[in-house]
Amino acid sequence: MNGNSDNNKPQGLNIEINNETASGVYSNLAMINHSNSEFVVDFIQMMPGMPKAQVKSRVILTPQHAKRFLNALRDNVQKYEQQFGSIKDQEPPHHMPTNFGPIGEA
Repeated sequence: MNGNSDNNKPQGLNIEINNETASGVYSNLAMINHSNSEFVVDFIQMMPGMPKAQVKSRVILTPQHAKRFLNALRDNVQKYEQQFGSIKDQEPPHHMPTNFGPIGEA
């Protein structure tokens, strides 16, 4: 081994995003389920006057990535609140969809 510490530096990550993904998906409800090997996060859209809520996106994470995501989201919420002020919690919707697993929600 040589003494060059540059070999230990992580390489840059080249990330690509297509136009459809870049436009994003609106979600006003998230349901979270987990097993011993994964976390499943369903991002749901509930719209007034619509009879059903729809899962618009599902993200499956390892427990390690779920914890990293939690920490990154917490960090970003703190930065947001420092810049724009406290985010006020609102009351949850009066009726939740019953056709989704009720393990957790956000």
